[in-house]
Amino acid sequence: MSESSPAKRPLLLGISVVVLGAIGLYAAFALTIEKFHLLENPAAQLSCDFSLLVQCGANLNSWQGSLFGFSNPIIGLVAWPVVITVGVALLAGARFARWFWLTFNVGVAAALVFVVWLISQSIFVLATLCPWCMVTWSMVIPLFWIVTIGNLKDGRIPASESVRGFAEKAYSWIPLIVLFSYLVVAVIAQLRLDVLSYL
Repeated sequence: MSESSPAKRPLLLGISVVVLGAIGLYAAFALTIEKFHLLENPAAQLSCDFSLLVQCGANLNSWQGSLFGFSNPIIGLVAWPVVITVGVALLAGARFARWFWLTFNVGVAAALVFVVWLISQSIFVLATLCPWCMVTWSMVIPLFWIVTIGNLKDGRIPASESVRGFAEKAYSWIPLIVLFSYLVVAVIAQLRLDVLSYL
């Protein structure tokens, strides 16, 4: 391994985390604006409402859209800046303690659990695909794999040598793992909602 390799990986990690966080924050902001429009006019036609299948309105007006008593996008407005800050710190050369990475991983895992629940509610209960919600899902999924596999690979998550070796190999396959994750969601959506018939 060359001397430059250790520097390249944090750089790529930092850029990835910043980009994912920035896109996620934009989606949360856009959804919050749309929620404001609905509060001002419950009958408003939102800019992200394209059809009965692809729309934000049904999701934002549902109880699932305000699970904790306030609109879900507010969670993104708080959480995504934290993600961006971590990415910027990595780009600046910061090295975090193990407890920080574990805490960050727990937060990202919780976000994934929440997203998986939202996906299930959107597809199986509400029967809609919210565009900005899907952007959020699409950012949380790779963030989870990047952080979790990275922590396993670097030994921050206690694991056997064989698991660490597997994570080392899997790290370079993250793009394919993410693509497979997207494909699973797309197949489920197609089987349940027949998305292709609306195109």
